[in-house]
Amino acid sequence: MPEPIIAVKNLQKRYGNFDAVRGLTFSIQQGEIVGLLGPNGAGKTTTLEIIETLKQKSSGSVQVCGYDIDSDAAAIKKVIGVQLQSSGYYPGLNLTQLLYLFAGLYNTTINPLQILSLVNLADKAKAKVKELSGGQRQRFSIATTLVNNPKVIFLDEPTTGLDPQARRSLWELIKAIRATGTTIVLTTHYMDEAEYLCDRIAIMDQGKLIAYDSPDALIDQLLQQGFERKKDIKAATLEDVFIALTGHQLAPVAG
Repeated sequence: MPEPIIAVKNLQKRYGNFDAVRGLTFSIQQGEIVGLLGPNGAGKTTTLEIIETLKQKSSGSVQVCGYDIDSDAAAIKKVIGVQLQSSGYYPGLNLTQLLYLFAGLYNTTINPLQILSLVNLADKAKAKVKELSGGQRQRFSIATTLVNNPKVIFLDEPTTGLDPQARRSLWELIKAIRATGTTIVLTTHYMDEAEYLCDRIAIMDQGKLIAYDSPDALIDQLLQQGFERKKDIKAATLEDVFIALTGHQLAPVAG
């Protein structure tokens, strides 16, 4: 097996007497979509912020793209993309100007229309973030992670608050980005989203990693323990009904 693009070993983060992250060990291969799941307070955000070099760890080791987080944090920043919330953008700048601003932070040259086309927002190049719909804002937030042509991008609950059509459109965008060879690490509270998108799922609780496998394998393990649903699962869901009845096609994703 090739060397992992992210390797975390015995990661710990303490705040006084409280252990937010307790001995995490896992690895992620290039081109995977990995979901980090868990209840609020499980340590997901702290773990991601450490990997993203935004927060200091207490102990353990983290390597990203072969760079060590302790000695090569600056190098790691150059090869990753981190999703921002829409409130983090300058309100007076349009999408093209914002992308140029982000490119300047990385000291790189970009074609804004090309990036906006990847997320199906080329027609909004001169619009401001406040003029976008919720789904468009989320797609733009993903666009900002791509300005430095990263090897890994981190998405924090990318579809929260979106309607079903916008959610599914964003799912296809995430898969299209992965198809280019980019590794994606995301957090979500939507289990259907994790099952559809993720190659592997890391489940955390109380700062510990309690499961790490593919969605199918995790489901099979539960069934082997004798789990049975009380209600039969139908071939379609209520979300499928909603999308069928609205009569709109999902926006195509370039890529």
